[in-house]
Amino acid sequence: MGRAILSHFLILSNPAPLLSSSSIMSPLYSHIHSLSDFSSKLNGFASKSVRIRQNSKYSNGFRCYCDVSHSQQTSPENSPTSVTVKKRIVSGVQPTGSVHLGNYLGAIKNWIALQNTYETLFFIVDLHAITLPYDTKELSKATRDTAAIYLACGIDASKASVFVQSHVHAHVELMWLLSSATPIGWLNRMIQFKEKSRKAGDENVGVALLTYPVLMASDILLYQSDFVPVGEDQKQHLELTRELAERVNYLYGGRKWKKLGGRGGAIFKVPEPLIPPAGARVMSLTDGLSKMSKSAPSDQSRINLLDPKDVIANKIKRCKTDSFPALEFDNPERPECNNLLSVYQLVSGKTKEDVAKECQGLNWGSFKPLLTDALIEHLHPIQVRYEEIHSDSAYLDSVLEEGARKASEIADATLKNVYQAMGFLRR
Repeated sequence: MGRAILSHFLILSNPAPLLSSSSIMSPLYSHIHSLSDFSSKLNGFASKSVRIRQNSKYSNGFRCYCDVSHSQQTSPENSPTSVTVKKRIVSGVQPTGSVHLGNYLGAIKNWIALQNTYETLFFIVDLHAITLPYDTKELSKATRDTAAIYLACGIDASKASVFVQSHVHAHVELMWLLSSATPIGWLNRMIQFKEKSRKAGDENVGVALLTYPVLMASDILLYQSDFVPVGEDQKQHLELTRELAERVNYLYGGRKWKKLGGRGGAIFKVPEPLIPPAGARVMSLTDGLSKMSKSAPSDQSRINLLDPKDVIANKIKRCKTDSFPALEFDNPERPECNNLLSVYQLVSGKTKEDVAKECQGLNWGSFKPLLTDALIEHLHPIQVRYEEIHSDSAYLDSVLEEGARKASEIADATLKNVYQAMGFLRR
């Protein structure tokens, strides 16, 4: 994640060249400048619904009528077998290291708004956490800690499904099926594999590091996702997933699937990227040109969500700044200044214009205490809630169990269709 926040994902198609990032970007998001604007756009999508008929058992999947309704809900009197279906979003985060401010502002905070309008599935991608050397004793603990952070940040288990990736077996099964249709050349072009394998050396790199993008595609395609929240550095993974989805649809869908007894048409929905507004890239406190990251060797480079007040104050006091007079946004020669002002904007809830006006006459000595206080005030309720959830293991277990159950219903229906379309003997 560049894979840290599953917001980390992919998708694939026919043997056409990989899509450019501009070709997959929905015009709807090209002019979003604020969270309020973002929310209004989401409501526009959510107002559309698709009427579907459910078979006698949920695991048999849905049959689409293909008519799109713009009403908020379907009248039971007029259509007793129809229901309103929200657009679906999936995303997740690796259980490695501490969840930091970049994870929160770049993804998790936006998920809170999404869960009120969309059908949302958020999960801890523990299978992705083993692509590089890891501590086996810490994996389980880190998974639970990450789930507790999700909930403490405001993810509502009554609105969203929160679960652990490895608890839904279909993720791995679909990955294997997709691997058979994935050209090795597509994976060899992935930038993150090249960078990490170069650093670690061929003898220290497992096959999983090369093939993890196929697992990411499985993560998304299993749930017939409409949108996937992605950061700027994750576009390539989403392009790959779109390509793979279209490729599998071409190879096994349509009439070929129908001849095998399936419903025909597309096997996978090809999702669109959802690029968040400000905050998609929170930069390091020690280098304004590098993204805030769990993997950075120095803990000084990031604000962890569970950092105590004194640690936050010390990190902001020591963070890298510049010698320019005054403070300003969007000056390419001042990346640290732009980053710190953006963080203040996001945690204070103020507009960019208000922050620019408030801080234009300040120097670093007067701004840093302002930022420190805003961070502590914003993170304190999250830290309190986290301790409450973490201490109630029965509650946390029940949330993850129920989330996995709901996710499995959707995933198993997709997996059944894929097995059928690819010609496997029916179980």
